[in-house]
Amino acid sequence: RYAGHQTGHNSGVIHAGVYYQPGSLKADFCRRGAAATVEFCREFSVPYERCGKMLVATDEHEFERMLDLEKRCRKNSIETERISSEELLKREPNIRGTGALFVPATGITDFPLIAVKMAQQFEAIGGEAQLDCEVYALKESEDFISLETGSGTIETEYLVVCGGLMADRLARMLNIDIDFSIIPFRGEYYQLAEKHNHIVSHLVYPIPDPELPFLGVHLTRMIDGSVTVGPNAVLGLKREGYGRINIDLADISEMIRFPGFWRLLKANVGSGFYEIKDSLYKPGYLERVKKYCPQLVRSDLQPYPAGIRAQAVLRDGSLVHDFLFAHSPRSLHVCNAPSPAATSALPIAEHLTEKTVEMFKL
Repeated sequence: RYAGHQTGHNSGVIHAGVYYQPGSLKADFCRRGAAATVEFCREFSVPYERCGKMLVATDEHEFERMLDLEKRCRKNSIETERISSEELLKREPNIRGTGALFVPATGITDFPLIAVKMAQQFEAIGGEAQLDCEVYALKESEDFISLETGSGTIETEYLVVCGGLMADRLARMLNIDIDFSIIPFRGEYYQLAEKHNHIVSHLVYPIPDPELPFLGVHLTRMIDGSVTVGPNAVLGLKREGYGRINIDLADISEMIRFPGFWRLLKANVGSGFYEIKDSLYKPGYLERVKKYCPQLVRSDLQPYPAGIRAQAVLRDGSLVHDFLFAHSPRSLHVCNAPSPAATSALPIAEHLTEKTVEMFKL
């Protein structure tokens, strides 16, 4: 099926681009992508809502971080409004904080449905889609690339690979010299009990740690009317591990043989322990959201599917925060497409098209 991995397990948020380094591909793609996503939804009858986001600071340290985010938004040409604690209480009676940053351009939609609509458009102009078609090998000659798949052999002059959780393995199939590995991070969500479907009017986010690529546990209004809590960010032991218990010995073996994995662990021992603890201990997870929504209790957190982020990690242990590409004479590989890649999908596609035309002189 379409959107069976990251796109089908994300929060459904159309991001405005608050967090991203001015001048980066990520910031540019997100800003343009938010507008393009809304336009796509209008044209192809996909439900969406621009409900806005409240970034809530709960102490003075977070308030200072919030002011830094406000400056970054100005540089990225994103409209914001600084909200006092009193005004926050008026707009969101169930939320508490020392202040907040309101971002009106943020919205919500159904990204799996967008993926289906895109596939329909692709097929309408003559494209062919093959689902349930595992790739076992890639071989490149002077004239073409051969894909050995579960549905037989496919030959093509050029190949663009957007492999997500398998991006590194697909690049290595063509003997491309890469210095990264995909490390899966599991984002676990809960859904609030139905009685809390109107607990917030906007999306409500904490102020994130600028050193980490994760945005913290937030309250997200979904397009179906429900509200989710999450995600956290736990090291995954299986690349496609969406269940409660997920272990893949081959994935683990590959991960622990990569030097960057151990350097990553060493640099993030504290935060890693904190994430694992709260993954296993529901009251700890609850405390993260009670910082700004104190009325919630443990029984309000109900099961909801997890997601897996395909995070590229370099050999030195550093996380890749922006887009990463690799190539061979006849292939182009998207090795890292960081959040918010769903919001940015249309500008990413435009960029890949331009890059493909330039590389292959089409």
